[in-house]
Amino acid sequence: MRPRTARAVAAVVALFATATACGSTGGGGGGSDAQATAKAAPAGSFPVKVADCAGQETTIAKAPSKIVTSNASSLEMLLRLGAGDRLIGTGFPPGKGSLPADLAEQGTKVPVLGDRVIPKEKLLGSGADLYVDTFGAMPMMGGATGPSPEEFAAAGIQHVYLLSTACAGTPKAAKAPRTDLAQVEDDIRRLGAVTGTAARAEELVAGMEKRVGDVRTALAGVPDDKRPSYFVFDFDAGTKQPTAVCGRQVANAVITLAGARNVFADCDADFKPGSWEDVVAKNPDWIQLAVRNRGSEEATRKAYDDAEAFLKGFPATQGLKAVQEGHFVRLGSEVTTIAGVRNADAVRQIAAAVHPDLVKNGQ
Repeated sequence: MRPRTARAVAAVVALFATATACGSTGGGGGGSDAQATAKAAPAGSFPVKVADCAGQETTIAKAPSKIVTSNASSLEMLLRLGAGDRLIGTGFPPGKGSLPADLAEQGTKVPVLGDRVIPKEKLLGSGADLYVDTFGAMPMMGGATGPSPEEFAAAGIQHVYLLSTACAGTPKAAKAPRTDLAQVEDDIRRLGAVTGTAARAEELVAGMEKRVGDVRTALAGVPDDKRPSYFVFDFDAGTKQPTAVCGRQVANAVITLAGARNVFADCDADFKPGSWEDVVAKNPDWIQLAVRNRGSEEATRKAYDDAEAFLKGFPATQGLKAVQEGHFVRLGSEVTTIAGVRNADAVRQIAAAVHPDLVKNGQ
């Protein structure tokens, strides 16, 4: 964990240069090198410069007053930063029960501009002055068909990315597997700078670093060969062909920090279509049943039950070590694979499952 003096310096830094923010320095995709190439200045002041995955810069002249988010993760970040009163719309809205209780009421009041990707015409006509984009040009999220820079400019909308997710699958992303949450923390600081809530951003980052640091301390004596192998089973992505959560993905950092080894860490991508033959060959010690919140405890529990029943009944997986030993982690896919403050909570939950003698969940 970075010392508090480094966090104090980071509070003065409004923004990070593109190449480092997208992790091109390697070394696990960490964001500490990005601070050395910071480009604007005191926290809470403007203008602020931000860059996308390709290095194209946008200058934010003043704090935005009308913000649209691409999905629930960026919406949650802005709610936590205290900018919820400026949110005028979102795509991929949070499902019932998916936001933390203290944010749920405010989150459900944000107008839904699209059940999935916001249609281009609706986004451009929203009246927003800022669009916070989690996905970038990811084709599976519709980014490739979104508005062009010229169309955003004509509509008076400035376009800011969550680089930890939007950049993960791009050529400029770090090739080394991601092993820490520095890029996620940098995204929180960047949004804090853009919205004039930098002090709150530092509080959120400090809380994440404290929670992850506690786990790191607890697991400090665990050698690499005692760290169990781990497979994220995205049940909602379908059972015909499993999705490999690869080394560039946020989840790889979560798993690593939790004292486990992602079985697909060596795959040079964020996500990649896999096969059950691949999973069988890896024979993981633990399997995460990653499902999306269904809106109630009962419905979500049933989804976890269904995912577990599939693995126990499917001929290809019923003989896996994790299945035979009942080594399942019931943890939502959103807090594992999408950047957010709750990534730190996911670290503790996984660590408590795979190292129960060393880490206790909820403490």
